[in-house]
Amino acid sequence: MTMFRSSCRCQRPCVPPPDHHQWKRVEMLITAARVMTGKLGEVITDGAVLVDDRTIIAVGPRTDIEAQAPAGEPLLSFPDSTVLPGLIDAHVHLAFDAGPDPVATLQDRDDDGLFKDMGVRAERLLSIGVTTVRDLGDRNGLTLRLAEAISGGAVAGPHIISAATPVTPPGGHCWFLGGEVSGIDEIRGLVRRNVAAGAKVIKVMETGGGLTKGGAKSWESQFSPDELAALVDEAHQAGLPVAAHAHGADGIAAAVEAGVDTLEHCTWMTPDGFGLREDVLAQIIAKDIHVCPAVSPHWQMLPKVFGPEKAAVMFDLVRQMANAGVRLIAGTDAGVQRAGFDGLVSSLAFYEHLGLPNDRIIEMATTEAARALGVANQTGRITPGYTADLLIVDGDPLADLSSLSAVKAVFTAGARYQP
Repeated sequence: MTMFRSSCRCQRPCVPPPDHHQWKRVEMLITAARVMTGKLGEVITDGAVLVDDRTIIAVGPRTDIEAQAPAGEPLLSFPDSTVLPGLIDAHVHLAFDAGPDPVATLQDRDDDGLFKDMGVRAERLLSIGVTTVRDLGDRNGLTLRLAEAISGGAVAGPHIISAATPVTPPGGHCWFLGGEVSGIDEIRGLVRRNVAAGAKVIKVMETGGGLTKGGAKSWESQFSPDELAALVDEAHQAGLPVAAHAHGADGIAAAVEAGVDTLEHCTWMTPDGFGLREDVLAQIIAKDIHVCPAVSPHWQMLPKVFGPEKAAVMFDLVRQMANAGVRLIAGTDAGVQRAGFDGLVSSLAFYEHLGLPNDRIIEMATTEAARALGVANQTGRITPGYTADLLIVDGDPLADLSSLSAVKAVFTAGARYQP
């Protein structure tokens, strides 16, 4: 799809009217060898899904649903395939290019060029079956504008839940995205501006990160307990959840105490290595805080990057959280180095490597992720009344997780994606 420059004088990238050859929304009956509804372990053999415009009308055994379909209803038959809810990537950065230096690339692009790039990345996510993403930090509200363009049909892409500008201290992690604040008043002010702009989640950089050269170390906290508490209070007053970037064990503990809703990365780093705190882990579970480890699609490279022993410890920390009952959700950190926008299935294989069953892994990228993102009453399951976000793949993902890569069709809000 092409972008164009109109004669308007607004300071935002403009998009053309919907390109209708790329989208086709109709009433339809979809039949398949298997329908995974999103309820843990529930599979309907020889099943069907009835869709009316954007909404799922009925799901069940094929013979039952066929009897409910109006005469002449368009039929899409996938006799060797599985229908499941569209996938959710709970941690992406559409503003980054996943190259060797995504920050430099970002800084070299003006907003018009960056907006166009972000549209290409969004379409790539949709093409692999990702129908919802949570974008946890962009520049100048471009993700909010992209979400509008996708909703209007001008750009192909998943539903976007945007954090807009992430909150960070002066010179802090991802300062170059424009969210530098100092003190409680400025923190509350940025949260209010994000709310007014249309953000659906507030992102706080509670600790440093490797992407920011010269900034705080990944294990170092960036906000005081009072500042973090004020941020959470302001966001929750507006009805928005808080996602905390937290690598360090101290930062994780502070974020949990402040009442954040999701922990991003949650690697339990310390100046000397790693240190999971059992008392904090118990609070994470008791407070029902979701954790998104944001596993890179190229997680297999970590033993070479960090060394085999360190990587083994990092892997085991995620296993410990999973075994303890932490609500894990899937995310890739797409956009940072080596994390492309087509890597969710590769990222999910990490959890298979840890020994998690396939049904739980798929739930992390559908039902559980929808719950964490606050859209569990709209998507993440195939059930009447929900948005028709569907992925159809060859084979059976419960038997072979890699079959999620064998994409036959993708529907978002009832529209079939046509590359």
